[in-house]
Amino acid sequence: MRSAIFLVIIACFACNESAKKEPAATGPQEHLKAPYAAQFYDSLQLTMDAYYDLTDGFSQSNATYVNKWASILKQHVDSLPLQALQMDSVKLAAIRSATGSISAELTGVLGEQDIEEKRAGFGMVSDMLYDIIQATGLKGSTVYRQYCPMAFNDRGAYWMSKSSKLQNPFFGNGMLGCVEVTDSLSY
Repeated sequence: MRSAIFLVIIACFACNESAKKEPAATGPQEHLKAPYAAQFYDSLQLTMDAYYDLTDGFSQSNATYVNKWASILKQHVDSLPLQALQMDSVKLAAIRSATGSISAELTGVLGEQDIEEKRAGFGMVSDMLYDIIQATGLKGSTVYRQYCPMAFNDRGAYWMSKSSKLQNPFFGNGMLGCVEVTDSLSY
């Protein structure tokens, strides 16, 4: 009887061990592909770093910091080496259009005096930049998409973060409860 119980325990343990190994085998397949030139990804990473700093400025409600990083982000967006993207011409045209729109929106952010007006532009920049990341990938990085349903009079707004740390650029650090991670893209 003891040997039968022992065999059942060993069988259960073996099943659990093989079940634990399966997710590890599928883990690398969960990463999305980032198939373009390193030159593009290096430039895009600098762009995202400036975006994350801009997000910090909004989280602190610091207009001086926002202006500094909006200007730097605009420079990086304007200098993305889109010619390094070997993709369908329609997709490339959409990315070119999005970078132009991001640049124009950042010019608007820089021209606004009111932090709330700057935040409206930031929301649009965030959405367009997220679309670019989805289309191209961001080699070696994970991008977390966060959401606050109360932003802009309960219309809601999204932004990106390099970590799942709660940070709210639309209400500052006073409303960290109004943040949820809705998606993550891992490349």
